[in-house]
Amino acid sequence: MEWRKAASLAGANRQKVLAVVKWYELIFVLIDMRSFSSLWYWIMVAVLWSSVSHWVLGVPVDLINRARKHGAEAAADMTAISQINARRMLYISRTGGLWVIGFTFFLLTLLCLLAVVYRVELAQAVLLMFAPMVLVAYLSLRLALRIETEAPTEAHLVRLLMRHRFIVQLIGMIAIFVTALFGMYHNLM
Repeated sequence: MEWRKAASLAGANRQKVLAVVKWYELIFVLIDMRSFSSLWYWIMVAVLWSSVSHWVLGVPVDLINRARKHGAEAAADMTAISQINARRMLYISRTGGLWVIGFTFFLLTLLCLLAVVYRVELAQAVLLMFAPMVLVAYLSLRLALRIETEAPTEAHLVRLLMRHRFIVQLIGMIAIFVTALFGMYHNLM
């Protein structure tokens, strides 16, 4: 009789262990370190590019559109925010720009080595997100310098910000396309 109780107890414990293992496997399926086959990586790519194209030099696109359509108060807000963010970016670049550039290209080189030479998938995924962002940061810095030197009118500032947004969206579309192609190639191999 005792052995039957022990066997049924062992069976119940085994069911609990299997339930924990299934939960653990489910978590590892959802949070996968294989980047290109992970849903979380693609969500991160989408969030990155949508937020970068929504905030043009720190100014939200809806404020730019309101400034274009209604003018007045929205245009004054847009001008103030863009000038503040331009001065902030230029201050950072003037005080610590060499360190920022050095650290950025150190990370870029490290990611390139890990991605190309050692074929680390996580490094490949991060490189495909990070490299286009370096270009976007450079273009944003150029726009900030242009805003500081030219002090454009409100209508001209709207054109500058919308042109910058278009270029960022174009870079984002190309980056997502290249990332998707590389991800499909990587998953097939």
